[in-house]
Amino acid sequence: MKIIRRDLLYLGIAAAVPTMSKIAWAQTQTGPKLTQILRKDLENQDQKVQETIVSVVDFGPGAAAPWHMHPGSQELLHVIEGSLVVEIEGSGTTLLKTGEAAIIAADLVHLARNESTSTSVKALVVHSRAAKDKPLIVVVKK
Repeated sequence: MKIIRRDLLYLGIAAAVPTMSKIAWAQTQTGPKLTQILRKDLENQDQKVQETIVSVVDFGPGAAAPWHMHPGSQELLHVIEGSLVVEIEGSGTTLLKTGEAAIIAADLVHLARNESTSTSVKALVVHSRAAKDKPLIVVVKK
């Protein structure tokens, strides 16, 4: 990928003035804190992936995202600090430790939680969306 000065300036502005998505579960005191760090349309992908969204999620002690899905959006989850439990409906539970990553296919109902009562977890989350007209996240009642 060739980065030109204009792209670096855009990325610098995007980092300095982030546009935060207001997701209902991220606004609760017990839920994780989501900080979106990049949102940019992809180029040279024949529109198979229309957009990639990169975020950092902080899970405080005992924090969890609710059961949810990402319509038409694959999720890559990379644990930066701590350990995170990822559960996919019908597929079981996986413990991701610092440095580990997982990919959650589009349209799968899942959740992520920090089971520690004393330490926080920080994760990098990348969503690759095939359809920008669909919502990024849909909370699922269980």
